[in-house]
Amino acid sequence: MNKRNIPISLPSMGEEEWHALKEPIETGWITQGPKVKAFEQAFAKRHAVKHAFAVSNCTTALHLALVACDIKPGDEVIVPAFTWVSTANAVMYCHATPVFVDIDPVTFNIDVKQIERKITNKTKAIIPVHLFGLCADIDYVKNKFPSLKVIEDGACAAGSALHGRPAGGLGDIGCFSFHPRKSVTTGEGGMLTTNDDEIAARLDMLRNHGASISEEQRHHGPKPYILPAFDMVGYNYRMTDLQGALGVVQLAKLDQFIDEREKWARYYSDKLSNIPWLRTPQVPEGYKHGWQSYVTFIDEAKSPMRRNDIMEFLQQKGIATRPGTHAVHMLNVYANLYDIKPLDFPGAFAADQYSMSIPLHNKMSKDDYDYVIEALLSI
Repeated sequence: MNKRNIPISLPSMGEEEWHALKEPIETGWITQGPKVKAFEQAFAKRHAVKHAFAVSNCTTALHLALVACDIKPGDEVIVPAFTWVSTANAVMYCHATPVFVDIDPVTFNIDVKQIERKITNKTKAIIPVHLFGLCADIDYVKNKFPSLKVIEDGACAAGSALHGRPAGGLGDIGCFSFHPRKSVTTGEGGMLTTNDDEIAARLDMLRNHGASISEEQRHHGPKPYILPAFDMVGYNYRMTDLQGALGVVQLAKLDQFIDEREKWARYYSDKLSNIPWLRTPQVPEGYKHGWQSYVTFIDEAKSPMRRNDIMEFLQQKGIATRPGTHAVHMLNVYANLYDIKPLDFPGAFAADQYSMSIPLHNKMSKDDYDYVIEALLSI
């Protein structure tokens, strides 16, 4: 095999995205404005929700979601132990306490059967993560814990669905990311979704300093001397119209991107199925996977090499890999703060140590996929 360079992920952008930036640049309206509004409307329609609000990234989306749900110091919020650190960090921003729950080792999502033992009279919300594009079991969570606010961390899950219902409308609030490793991107950027009118009103103000009148309303209004009223302390978490313009174009390609990724995910799973030490992703019946990543699990009891050695071997062949994500309870800041040991959450520990994401994105060719497969089969 000839060595090549296959990145773990690569944004799929071209002439349409390039031309989309022209109007905001020419008009001079490059902060939150009409392009952001168009992106929000299209995103809400695609994800079957009443409201969508674009923000600077998914971390700020999570923070605003918690604030909108009135999470305060002393409150507890349930989060999975295996996720990107932002899920827990956002809870800390509210001076609340993240309470970790282990994951299902097959889906990598929160093990809903373990949630009940972590509930106390301080528990106010839960953040199930749709990890790698596979929805968490939100129906179980809502039915079992109806008093909790459910905030979907759908950073990886644009276009994903559970029993025909898109992510973002399954809980009280949905949070999405448009980082370059996601299926659609605006560089940085995030989106909040909700069907709750009261929460929507709060989110809209919170992302814009707490103002009850937007910059766009003031700009187009007949009374230039009117400044916005402020009835709450908010944040500057707005998206720019440059990003909004990109988002409109990218979102129109979302289903095409996911369909292509699903095709190649199936190809991977078929071709790699006979490797006894490699577990490929499992998709339960009724779930539509968004395929942000293709994350495998290496059984080191059967594999001829350790996970890290396999990753180095692939790197030498020009194939980029990554651990799926990290176990947050093993990061120093949380391990030290709450005196948590790695094996306190064995599922998350195993996923941290033995998961491996291999390249899956919309810039790959069949030759690229075959090259990755051949390299894995050669081990």
